[in-house]
Amino acid sequence: MKPTTDSEDDTAPAEDYRLDDQVGFIMRRTSQRHATIFSNHMVEGLTPTQFSTLARLFELGECSQNRLGRLVAMDAATTNGVVERLGRRGLVKTMPDPKDKRRLLVVLTRKGRETAKRAIARAVEITEETLLPLDAAERETFLALLRKLDT
Repeated sequence: MKPTTDSEDDTAPAEDYRLDDQVGFIMRRTSQRHATIFSNHMVEGLTPTQFSTLARLFELGECSQNRLGRLVAMDAATTNGVVERLGRRGLVKTMPDPKDKRRLLVVLTRKGRETAKRAIARAVEITEETLLPLDAAERETFLALLRKLDT
């Protein structure tokens, strides 16, 4: 039996494989571009997870920490850390749920509501800059396709 070389190995990538055409590579580069735009424009140095938390609380009002984590796609440990950091900055406060003492409720403070309003306005600009290379129809299609992949 003839020994195989790397070029003959079935596990070797196909010769027509191009990294620049791979969905994961393109999505990572696009995500990096958006992250740079976000960090350059977001108010008060908020991170994407901190912003998402403030924006969701602005939408919902008071929310259990557990539910909040699910609604912003974070695990329990990450949610706890984000809420703690936002609390130290005076943007949120926590309190036991009067209906269920095992649950912790999270709510925006006055400063948190003001920050959330400014951050949301800036997020609209960030989205606009991120999507700038696309025309209106392309933006609609792109967002629809991303939502379809987010299942």
